[in-house]
Amino acid sequence: MSRITPEYLDHLTEDCGAIAHPIRSASSLSGGCINDAWKVTDSAGNDFFIKFNDAGLVSMFEAEFDALQEMYALYHSTGSIRVPRPVASGVDEVSSYLVLEFVSMSRLGSGHPSWKKMGQQLALLHRNRQPHFGWHRGNTIGSTPQPNTPSDDWIQFWREHRMMHQLGLAEQHGAELPEARELLDRLDCLFDDYQPVPSLIHGDLWSGNASFTENGEPFIFDPAAYYGDREAEFGIIDMFGGFPEAFFKGYQSVWPLDQGFSRRLPLYRLYHELNHLNLFGHSYLESVRSSIRQLQRQFS
Repeated sequence: MSRITPEYLDHLTEDCGAIAHPIRSASSLSGGCINDAWKVTDSAGNDFFIKFNDAGLVSMFEAEFDALQEMYALYHSTGSIRVPRPVASGVDEVSSYLVLEFVSMSRLGSGHPSWKKMGQQLALLHRNRQPHFGWHRGNTIGSTPQPNTPSDDWIQFWREHRMMHQLGLAEQHGAELPEARELLDRLDCLFDDYQPVPSLIHGDLWSGNASFTENGEPFIFDPAAYYGDREAEFGIIDMFGGFPEAFFKGYQSVWPLDQGFSRRLPLYRLYHELNHLNLFGHSYLESVRSSIRQLQRQFS
């Protein structure tokens, strides 16, 4: 987004008050495919991470701010996994923006003990519950709208606000997946003897949204948070991999997964495959169909 310049960043300080002190330095960051990102240092030596997008997408940043605020408070009160501290979100005539603390990150080998701690702390995050599935507002998964209408029925919530929503978008983009809609009427079979509880989940937790601080503290970011079946957290983890065995052992040591978890995992992976189909095109169509076939075999 060429509209974002060092001069415009000064405007955030002088006019919007998003950062308390004048900006001393600013540098554009690469790596994201949705937002424009900058690292900013103010005159007091504080480092910030700022994301920008079109002004019309301010609700996306407001929802992320709310999720990080909730998760950051839990990090301090329950010892669950760390997220960046949210500083401000807003919009002006140029763009919408989200200001976070900047955290220097490091990559650790699969044998490092911090991976086990990440799994343990994720399980602690999932221990936080509310009475209903969903969330107090809609948000986005990537840039795809994600409705979070509260519900007492998890299967109905997943069917309507996750699968049917993504399938509708896929059909608008030209994908024909009638077999997927047939699956939705049979979801109850996957939940025999299993009653999900509304757990707070990150919602988009793959290896690109997880790292460690320079001190080895586990750290996750870019949430698409809501309260849902904690097993749904593992759908995109399974899709992209990148988490070593120590991570899963750490999770299991705090809150073991249900014996039927592996039966439901293709369903939760399918949601993210559909989302990637909608975001990035038909290169994901075969993985969508593969997960559908895997689920169909369970019903035959």
